This record gives sequence, structure tokens and C-alpha cells, in this order.
Amino acid sequence: MTRSRSARASLLVGPLAHEVAEIEFDAPGPGEVVVAVAAAGVCHTDLHVAARPEAWGRGLPSLLGHEGAGVVEEVGPGVEHLRVGDRVAVGCRAPCGICSQCRQGRSRRCRASSPRPAAIRLTDGRPVVPALGVGLFATRAPVDARVVVPIPDDVPMVAAGILGCAISTGVGAVLHTAGLRPGAAAAIFGCGGVGLSAVQGTRIAHAYPRIAIDIEPRKLRWALELGATHVIDASTEDPVDAVRRITGGDGVAAAFEAVGSARCVEDCVRMLAYDGVAVEIGVPQGQRPAKIQLAGREGLFARTGTLTVTHGGDTIPAQDLPVFVRLYLDGVLDLHRMVTHEVGLDEVERGFRNLEEGSSIRTVVRFDRTGGEGRPDPDVDREGGSI
Repeated sequence: MTRSRSARASLLVGPLAHEVAEIEFDAPGPGEVVVAVAAAGVCHTDLHVAARPEAWGRGLPSLLGHEGAGVVEEVGPGVEHLRVGDRVAVGCRAPCGICSQCRQGRSRRCRASSPRPAAIRLTDGRPVVPALGVGLFATRAPVDARVVVPIPDDVPMVAAGILGCAISTGVGAVLHTAGLRPGAAAAIFGCGGVGLSAVQGTRIAHAYPRIAIDIEPRKLRWALELGATHVIDASTEDPVDAVRRITGGDGVAAAFEAVGSARCVEDCVRMLAYDGVAVEIGVPQGQRPAKIQLAGREGLFARTGTLTVTHGGDTIPAQDLPVFVRLYLDGVLDLHRMVTHEVGLDEVERGFRNLEEGSSIRTVVRFDRTGGEGRPDPDVDREGGSI
């Protein structure tokens, strides 16, 4: 009989309600590994699922956390790129290789890119659902090996813990979805974790100007520190008019919507330059439809504009995480500044509160913590985690 593995996990047991409990799982199956989790990012998508699990079709209890870092403990059959003891980052996209997109060589736009969820259960046998294919709010986790990527020893676990979604989605939206070119103007709506990753992406792409838009002064300050050349407080001025002014009337080659707001999507389209692209990154909230203007001077037709959507920045962990690691080691990509708060496994709900309050860029669950208040502001400690 196969010996069960066990771990402590923060489980979603109801809307925005977490409980720490013991989970069990078997030895890793084909294409799986078991990771001893050291750090896991708290993403806004986790919050969306936690707030309305029924709307996402997720059963309870559910295990959230779809980006993180740790050490490989066990390797299942058929896994050749990982060994026990490897330090790794974990992402959340795994192209299937067989859908129509993958068959056409467009695996970045795979129609079924979610990782295969591992079989996890409570000690009484009830199933636990890895909500987004990966569940990392646990001390140990079985994971689809396709989203697990080795990292060098000189990358701190806390820094690596945000590569799999925040960085991948924001930077990937710029480099892959939009294909932004040097010297092109760019605007980013929303300066949370993904939006500020997109700000960094525009800096990495050598875009200019790089315009960040939000309604919170603190977030606009963060944007300037992470690479924005201009900021717009959308609570005090019309962002489309402001972007036109900054760009001399031209508009931007790419506008990135990282809020999930229909109004912001509309503004992204209106501020496009000729042949520009608006990229919807944020998970849509509410039922209000976006009204896209087709005709007229600001219409999509006259500007030959494009409105597109990205899932996870169209990244492929095995290809892109090593690139992001190299950018970090070269001092180009700032990961430490992105981690504003650290919490323990029993404080996941605090990470969600940080998101709701807009007080964090990224909160990371550290598994060597037993509680505490975390770092309340990025100015307190600019070095981030050290494990």
C-alpha cells in the first residue's frame, strides 16, 4: 500500500474564510513532483476565487496559491528536468500541446493551459480542490512538473515566489502579448502587483513614455520607483486627455488594463495611437459591458487598433522564468521592491485584506513564519525576503 504524504495547508472553506488543516496526497504520479513550499504569492485572482468560489465553479474546501517557490522533495515518473533537492519556482500555465492553438505553433495562446491538478484530500478522505490547477498555500504540495522550473541558489525564495504569476503576467503582457518595441509609448491602468510588473515590463522593453494610471497616490509613487516616467491620478483628471497631452496628441502604442474594469478598458482603447494595441490583463469584475467605440477619430477602426486579452502574460514557465531570473540577477528586474508584506500560513486572510485595502504590491506567504504583522510598507525594508 502506498504511503500517504501529509502537509499543513490554509484551505478555503467558505467565501473569504480560511482554516489551517492537514491534507494528504500520494506519491507523485507521472509528470508530477512534490515541492516543499518556502514562499507563495497572494494574488488578486486568489482573492476573486476566495470571494466567490461558486462563481468560479470551485468546490470546497479549496487550496489556493498559484505562484511560489520551494525545494523539490520527490520526483514522479517521466520527469527529467528536475531532481530531488532542486530549488524551484512554480508557475501556473502549462500548454497542453494538443489543442488547435498548440498544433499551429501558438502554444503561448494555448486553449487549455491550466496545470493538471494533483489529487489532494483531507485526512477523512474528502477531496481538496487546487483551485487554479496549483495549490501552494501548503507546506508541501504535489504539482504538475511542467510549471516547475529550477532556479539558481542566489535567487531568494521570497523573490522567486512572485515569478510565477505577478511577474509572468505583467512583464509577459508587455513582451509577449503586446510585443512592445523600444521607444514606443505605453500606459498601464492599475498599479497593483500585476500592473507594476507591467510597468517594469515597459521599462525592460525600453518604452517611452511609460505612463502609470491609478487613483491612489501611494501606488503612483510605487510606479515611479519601478520605472514609470509619468503618472496620472485618474481621480483628478481624465486619463485619456492626460495621455494625449503627455504624448503630444499621438496616444500610446500599447495600453494595459490591470484592474478588471470595463471603464478602464474603454479608456485604453480611446488612448491608443495609430496601430496601437489595448491589452486586457485584469479579471473582469461586475456585469457592466465595455462599450468600445468603433467609429470617429478615437474609434478603433480609424486607428486600426486592436483589443486583446492575455492570460498569464502568455508566458510558458519553462521558457520565460529563466529569462526573468536572469533579468533579476542582472539588476534589471526588481523583485524585492515588489514584496511589501510577508505573512505566515495562518495569515492568508491578512494577505487578502492587503489586496482589498490596496496597501500592498505583493504579499508573500513565508513558511518559516509563525505569525506577525509582516512588513507594513515597502519603505520599511527594501531588501525583501532573504530565505
